[in-house]
Amino acid sequence: MAALNKIARAKSIAEVLAIFLADLIAITSIYMIAVLIRTKALPLVYEGFPSAQPRVSLSGMWWILLVWIFFIYYEGLYTRRFSFWDEVKALLKASFFSTVGVFTLVSIGKLSEEISRTVIVLMGILALFILPSSRIIFKKVLRKMGLLKRRVLILGAGDTGRLILRALRREPHYGYEVMGFLDDDPSKIGTFIEGVKVHRGINGAKNYLGRCHISDLIIAMPGAGRERLQGIINDLQHKVERTLFVPDMLGIAVLGTGVQHFFHDEVLAFEIENNLSNPINIFIKRCFDICVCLLLVPLLIVPMALIAALIRIDSKGPAIFFQGRIGRRGKTFRCYKFRTMYEDAEERLGAILEKDAVARDQWEQRWKLSDDPRVTRMGRFLRTTSLDELPQILNVLKGEMSLVGPRPVTQEEIDIYYKDLAALCFRVLPGITGLWQVSGRSNTGYDYRISLDLWYVKNWNLWLDIVIILKTIRIVLKRDGAY
Repeated sequence: MAALNKIARAKSIAEVLAIFLADLIAITSIYMIAVLIRTKALPLVYEGFPSAQPRVSLSGMWWILLVWIFFIYYEGLYTRRFSFWDEVKALLKASFFSTVGVFTLVSIGKLSEEISRTVIVLMGILALFILPSSRIIFKKVLRKMGLLKRRVLILGAGDTGRLILRALRREPHYGYEVMGFLDDDPSKIGTFIEGVKVHRGINGAKNYLGRCHISDLIIAMPGAGRERLQGIINDLQHKVERTLFVPDMLGIAVLGTGVQHFFHDEVLAFEIENNLSNPINIFIKRCFDICVCLLLVPLLIVPMALIAALIRIDSKGPAIFFQGRIGRRGKTFRCYKFRTMYEDAEERLGAILEKDAVARDQWEQRWKLSDDPRVTRMGRFLRTTSLDELPQILNVLKGEMSLVGPRPVTQEEIDIYYKDLAALCFRVLPGITGLWQVSGRSNTGYDYRISLDLWYVKNWNLWLDIVIILKTIRIVLKRDGAY
């Protein structure tokens, strides 16, 4: 056992050193690219940048490397495991603080003759793209080589255990490898859950930990009772590197949720912040929407005009279609879209639902039809590419919608599906895109759509909006889940 522990520790050290070396290479490359842009490209664009400066000296940039590595370490990027998007966020923060740190040291130390401030700024800009990409690609290579893996055992093969297994498999960036389940239910022992075997005996977990070289333990037994759970955690906590306990509290906010403890008492409490109660957060979200839209409008004017012309050529009717939708706090507004249906779409829908039971069932579940005869030829293209949503940028500029949020719905949808949940869902402005669109889009049922809207409202922060926008771009390019 001692020899295995030494091997595990050596492997962990090797993993950290490999990532550390990759970061050094990436930061050095960013510095050299920044210098090349400063000395070769910028003087061609603006005469105020003399090509003779700055002097390039890799040996003289050791302190810059030190600053960057310090902030990467400070963000926990050598000591913690992150999900994909959390790691990207941490790397962006490290890049920002490193740029500010180096810039400050150059200004205070009057080192501008040794390194150009322009190079520092260029490094910060380049790092936003290069550092996350290089690090994530390198870690993916290490995982294929068998490194950065953690062997996990899940206690509990019920619904919570199944949920945890699916969650871990959706986040391969963590590197968790589920070796098996443990459960006491005779009907589950010997069965397989998505290819993972359920073994006998939670009380015998210690035997599995050493034999299977388990590094992490996940306790997913919310119904086991307080005394038994406490006994299991106390007995196994010091037998593994990490113990994750999943409480019976599904549905609460998770992003930004912290744990408060009381020094003299064995009590802990979850601290759940209401980000939407802070007017500053709402102001920041609004400013983000306006800035992005103002950047997009000049780029989209010509494509939108071309789309409008093609719609008019393809079928009779106006290019822009608008419909009353429910916005923030139940306020009705006119939601703009490119027209994708024939003018007599409502009559066609009534005839379809009356004759086709399959179509009627699909409409009741999703509020959409996969093979919708109401849609024009141009409309099918617009829906497939999601370009029909572009006019909603006008709604965003008018303050009726946001770039990201719950989907705008009709009063009929609220009456049938949302009901009392509508008050919580629409505490924020509805969005052009949202969690529903990046989590399966039209391929998901309506109840799942509502649950995603609720999750977004409970967990909102600006980084979540940025992630959803980036995921939306990828899904639109792949045309995944749209019709």
